[in-house]
Amino acid sequence: MSAVTALGLLAFAIWLCLVAARGGFWLTRERDDRENLPPPARWPSVVAVVPARNEADVIAHSISSLMRQDYPGSFRIVLVDDGSEDGTAAKALAAAGNDERLQVLRGSALPAGWTGKLWAQQQGVQQATASGEPDYILLTDADIGHAPDALRSLAARAERDGLVLVSLMAELSCRSWAERFLIPAFVFFFQMLYPFAWVNDRKRHLAAAAGGCMLVKRDALQRAGSIAAIRANIIDDCALARQLKAEGPIWLGLTRRATSLRPYGGLWDIGHMVSRSAYAQLDYSPLLLAGTVAGMVVTYLVPVLLALFGSGLAQMAGLGAWLLMAVAFQPMLRFYRISPLWGLALPATAASYTLFTVQSALAVWRGRGGMWKGRAQAMVSEP
Repeated sequence: MSAVTALGLLAFAIWLCLVAARGGFWLTRERDDRENLPPPARWPSVVAVVPARNEADVIAHSISSLMRQDYPGSFRIVLVDDGSEDGTAAKALAAAGNDERLQVLRGSALPAGWTGKLWAQQQGVQQATASGEPDYILLTDADIGHAPDALRSLAARAERDGLVLVSLMAELSCRSWAERFLIPAFVFFFQMLYPFAWVNDRKRHLAAAAGGCMLVKRDALQRAGSIAAIRANIIDDCALARQLKAEGPIWLGLTRRATSLRPYGGLWDIGHMVSRSAYAQLDYSPLLLAGTVAGMVVTYLVPVLLALFGSGLAQMAGLGAWLLMAVAFQPMLRFYRISPLWGLALPATAASYTLFTVQSALAVWRGRGGMWKGRAQAMVSEP
């Protein structure tokens, strides 16, 4: 058997294993609209904490969506203005009108050893618990819009199943060609890394969350060390999920009840978003980076190259692997309501993400890792 044929068979075997034995990650079965949740005997109290830094273009929509929550229990909002220079706080207050449920907190200077978002969240959580102890804290981003029944659904699931964390992967913007090319694959790759069925399995240690929408049990958060326990993490949502799963069961699923309000623009904008945290996912390890690049080449690029230019068994193996990945991608493409033909482009999309990951490593090596809103936040060694 030639080396080329062996490589093709390896790629085909990888996709067989991914499809058959990776927790059904590609089926998108974990969604928050698959069942009717009964109301709890008592609706728990909730405080939403919203960190915001220069979010004037979306903050009114986000705060308004929180204000319109059809939630029977006690609910209020703490917005932490993290040094905004564009009038974010004023627009949030205008959106709330005279509603006293919104409190705007001006954030203090960023201390060493913290990322900006997590320091803002820490201040918000402290404020949320200063005048009472809510049952839950809703950690959400300033660029997320929430359907009126979103909080009701989150709380009902948490109470029914005794969860310390319920997190929803917000529906991301997918309108431009660049977004259609990259965004569904972003969620697909995330599910491949963290199969939602395994995350939700109480017997498994795997944990993950989506930072745009996380309902957290307040006492579990305190037992886990609060936000301070993850203060230097770029991938803060998954870090928090790991802390919380040690305290109790968690749940992660897809949703249409939470949506991203800001489009991602072109390839460069999306690449910047991915590069901000890609190398952190690899623990800033050059060895893991090299292994990841090699794995992406074998898993995604070898199949299409063999299918187009190979012959015999090698070509058949390449075609089989390419077909398997295209089929596995279909449920995610349906979720985002875009053409199934994008499944054939997955190798090209994977090549782009490989490039973004290399760019992420280069940025860290140049001292500009995790660059976000003027701050380089990547910390190769946590304090």
